[in-house]
Amino acid sequence: MHALLSVFSGSLVGFSLGLVGGGGSVLAVPLLIYLVGVASPHIAIGTSAVAVAVSAAVNLSSHARMKHVKWPCAIVFALAGIAGVAIGARLGKAMGGQSLLLLFGVMMLAVGALMLLPRRGGDDPEIRLSVATARRLLPTLIGIGFSVGLLSGFFGIGGGFLIVPGLVAATGMPLIFAIGSSLVSVTVFGLTTAASYAQSGFVDWRMAAVFILGGLAGGLAGILLCNRLAEQKRVLSAVFAGVVMMVGLYVMARGAGQIG
Repeated sequence: MHALLSVFSGSLVGFSLGLVGGGGSVLAVPLLIYLVGVASPHIAIGTSAVAVAVSAAVNLSSHARMKHVKWPCAIVFALAGIAGVAIGARLGKAMGGQSLLLLFGVMMLAVGALMLLPRRGGDDPEIRLSVATARRLLPTLIGIGFSVGLLSGFFGIGGGFLIVPGLVAATGMPLIFAIGSSLVSVTVFGLTTAASYAQSGFVDWRMAAVFILGGLAGGLAGILLCNRLAEQKRVLSAVFAGVVMMVGLYVMARGAGQIG
């Protein structure tokens, strides 16, 4: 039963990612806890981090083939974020499970609100990190990368909803390049978080495997439906943002109730 629920939960996350193009990974932890029945929030976070990393790596390969990845900028951003992820994961593991869930619910409300905002890109498709641009680009790439990594590691999420605008703000690259480049960081952040939690015994590898299988199938279904409903993409994103925020309120209420 746990395996079936894990496959179903992974399918829901993959479906949402394929349908609206982001934010789905924040549902992984609540699904693992309240649907699959994972008792420990820390195990749910560690296990979901594995799934997030694998999903991002698969999507990254597609964007890389389409030359949507600004590799030097993406690599610097990801490397700067690794230190933040390591610190964030350590802080997350040190926090009580219910307090962590309460903060996770607050984070979900923030993610839902951000998803309602229009996504804007920069206007410099030729931007690249070089000796000539390093003095201008490196400080913001490193600073924003570290900050986003900190949040990603603490909550065990991919952080794409922050990485994409962070890359745009740091470099001025168009949105399609920011989305492709962000997947480098999502992959690296997920792997770093998963490694930290696995070291403490907070990863259920069997559950992660079936969750990933479900996510791949759900992702394909979501992409197919997205192509059919392309004109309603904005409405779909708004509906999904509402779902994320409602789940966030539920998680906050459960976390607060357990603490109280």
